[in-house]
Amino acid sequence: MHWEDRRVKNDYRDCCDLLDRLRLGKLPEAWIAPPEVRELRELVRYRAKAVALRTGLQAQLKATLAKHGARPPVKDLWGVAGPAWLDQLELPHAYMVRIDSLRDLVDAYNREIAMLEREIHSLLKHDAGYQAIQAIDGVGRILGAIFVAEIGDVTRFPNPESLCSWAGLTPRHRESDTKTRRGRITKQGSKLVRWAAIEAVSKMRGGPKLQADYHRISDRRGKRIGRVAVARKLLTLVYYGLRDGEIRCLAPAGGKA
Repeated sequence: MHWEDRRVKNDYRDCCDLLDRLRLGKLPEAWIAPPEVRELRELVRYRAKAVALRTGLQAQLKATLAKHGARPPVKDLWGVAGPAWLDQLELPHAYMVRIDSLRDLVDAYNREIAMLEREIHSLLKHDAGYQAIQAIDGVGRILGAIFVAEIGDVTRFPNPESLCSWAGLTPRHRESDTKTRRGRITKQGSKLVRWAAIEAVSKMRGGPKLQADYHRISDRRGKRIGRVAVARKLLTLVYYGLRDGEIRCLAPAGGKA
């Protein structure tokens, strides 16, 4: 266990600290996800791992092309024009063998990832929270599934601030006497939730309100801080969407969500 950077750590000291916290009521409770949530997490995390492996294969193919100064005419080699260009490419035999093998492996991963996405959606298609948070600009099926699977029962968090803190999107806070210092975000909790929140607000997504907040904060404090701040705001919307099955502030005036 981690005890505030304690220099002396052994089983006896750990046991005493645990007993002291238990007596004071400061021993936090651990939430164990139910079987259905663990099953969903298995698929979501496996998909994320498969996507990371596919990205590595795609990077290998681009690196092989770079060895011969072969610059693709398009950015996406796996779109429409990219495969046609690769079919006409002429390189030494060993390099072409590697390129063909990498293309086959990428195609295989594409099929597996598509299959996983179908399985994940079939498990969540009747989930009210899953449907609600997709009303947020930048949150689709994939990011929505990450939020649902990793957060689990959102009512275990008393408020959105607790969820943001659990996700590691809140800054470190150190206070002594009249001095207060706020550092970088803690980066504790689920890496996938933190990544999904940042990804959802990247490239000017997040809706008009969050875009305006991003520009207001980034102009004053920088783009990185602005992006993290807006990601916290988006995670707040996710909290209410998962808790209530709707996000009232996104509902049309006088209509249903």
